[in-house]
Amino acid sequence: MSQKLSNLIEVKKMIAISLIATFIVLAVRRIISGESFQNIFLIIIGFYCGQSTARNTNK
Repeated sequence: MSQKLSNLIEVKKMIAISLIATFIVLAVRRIISGESFQNIFLIIIGFYCGQSTARNTNK
């Protein structure tokens, strides 16, 4: 349980979550378009999926 909690609190994950939350707020307030939000979201998710794939191939 403590390892799951420590993984959740990792700095990179916190940054990604805060970025996504920020862009959700901006999209809801219509400061950025839904298309811009989607692009940013896909870049963040793609980066982390790519990182986890690279880590799994190195093991």
